[in-house]
Amino acid sequence: MKTSSTITSIFLLLIAGSETVDGFTFMKNWKVPSLNEMRADKQIQEKFGDKKLAVITGSSSGLGRKAAAALLRTGEYHVIGAVRDVDKMQAVYEIDGWAEYPGTFTPMELELNSFDSVHKFCDELDKFKGAKPVDRLLCNAGVYQPSLPYPKWSMDGHEQTMQINFLSHFLMISRLMEDMSRASDPRIITVGSVTGNDNTVGGGGVYPIADLKNLDGFDAGFRNPIAMADGYGFIGAKAYKDSKLCLMMLANVLHAKYNKQTGIAFSSIYPGCIAESPLFREKRGWFRKYFPVFMKYITGGFVGEEEAGQRLFQVAHDPRCTKSGVYWSWNGGPREGRGMEALEKGGQISGGGGAGGGWDSIYENDQSAKVQDAEISVKLFKTATAITGAKWPKPNTIVSPCPTLKVIGAISTGMTAREEAKRMKERPGFDEFGNVIRPTKRQKVVLVADKVAGGVLRNTVGRVGRFVGRRVLGRIPETALEGSYQETKEEKDEKEAAEAEQQDAVAPEIVAEESSPSPETVPSEEKKEEETPQVFSSDVTNDDISAVETEISEVVLKKEKLEVNGDSAPKIQVEGLVVTTERVNGERVNETVSV
Repeated sequence: MKTSSTITSIFLLLIAGSETVDGFTFMKNWKVPSLNEMRADKQIQEKFGDKKLAVITGSSSGLGRKAAAALLRTGEYHVIGAVRDVDKMQAVYEIDGWAEYPGTFTPMELELNSFDSVHKFCDELDKFKGAKPVDRLLCNAGVYQPSLPYPKWSMDGHEQTMQINFLSHFLMISRLMEDMSRASDPRIITVGSVTGNDNTVGGGGVYPIADLKNLDGFDAGFRNPIAMADGYGFIGAKAYKDSKLCLMMLANVLHAKYNKQTGIAFSSIYPGCIAESPLFREKRGWFRKYFPVFMKYITGGFVGEEEAGQRLFQVAHDPRCTKSGVYWSWNGGPREGRGMEALEKGGQISGGGGAGGGWDSIYENDQSAKVQDAEISVKLFKTATAITGAKWPKPNTIVSPCPTLKVIGAISTGMTAREEAKRMKERPGFDEFGNVIRPTKRQKVVLVADKVAGGVLRNTVGRVGRFVGRRVLGRIPETALEGSYQETKEEKDEKEAAEAEQQDAVAPEIVAEESSPSPETVPSEEKKEEETPQVFSSDVTNDDISAVETEISEVVLKKEKLEVNGDSAPKIQVEGLVVTTERVNGERVNETVSV
């Protein structure tokens, strides 16, 4: 008895003492492991130990290179470097001294200019990691081609900047997301930009402005020669800004659709203006020389690669960044009055109020109205899915893992299916085109089986249940039965409904052709006339016309003369029908019946 009480107390303390427990969610993965699962866990432990698995694109240079190094230094991650040039990545590995962390870095080839390469990378990653889920995905790789007077095209026929920066990462996320949901603290991070957020000077004050408009370019398939998401003319700088806007919007959409279902934290970041980054390698020489000076000493927005890498690393590693749906930034923007301190420290000033800043200067930044446009965000997700061929898991209803609910749910599932089958038999419902939905064979079998079994139960257990119900629950109050402003109308059967609809609608005219007169009866000068089509109401056939002709003499209501090709043609109204006969040289060539 004492042992039982102790176990109960420990269980309650576990529930009450955990800060991360939300109801019964901590029980969702409780199950007895199978032999295969135990074997897989052993293989994971031998290969990765207790390390988390992080995938970072573009890890051979710039921001990605510094973030990968920061992840490795913790000793808590095995990093997968997804790069276009594996040889270059190997050189960086040796130059940066990553060999100090043996067995913790693996380069893999990834060409973001090709959707096939994305699929191949994901397949190879699955083989490499086995049953180990990916814990972090850092969508970092990007290109900036502002000086291009014309678009470059990817292997798939899409504008390169948008495919490399956004579309290929979009496809990769769709491939890895379901696997990542098995991790304990999964995070997917997209690298945004101040240029994609037009509520800032850098994003809203410098032409061109990021603007997807109505996504007409994506809607049209975004293939060569369509180079812009909005469907208009190509501007290299705008293509980059639009791609960053797309990445920030994507993080919001994924958060809304999948955060609760998968447990993945979706976020975007702006690490600051890395003015000396290889991202500007395609800018002119004078720009690469003077732009860092301008950002350091004039605007105060300069951020070095090392500091920017630390910021990307922080969002992947810091426990504070488990929050989903956030646009992370550091400090508050450019500083004023930098003075001698900026000169003395080479523009590298840490602390609040500027682009520089340490670990604790992180904050949740505001997003522009364009980034938060729900309608365009949904359209972006749908059109990008069509362009890339991405396949996403269907959103599921979040169900409590409470064991009692699972037991009750298992019992009630069959009962619910039977009751729904009955309800649909009484009134089957209609599909999107208004057609009556008929019960399937399987549903009919269920109904028959339920009728047989239900008849037995109703006459045995059911009688007892109804008796107890009347005694315990009592009768339904009259106030609950009253209050309807209309009586329920009887539904017409299909035949009556069709006839009523036919009577109310105006019968459309159907054009029917009759063969032209033979050459013997029509003079050559008359042959050039085209045959006039014969028009009938929807209820009139050729047989009806013959019947009408025999009755004309008895029920003539009106007769008048019409001149057709110089000959007299009678127009006669018969029992609500108007029959017009056209003759040429005495031969009937056309007859028209209308209402």
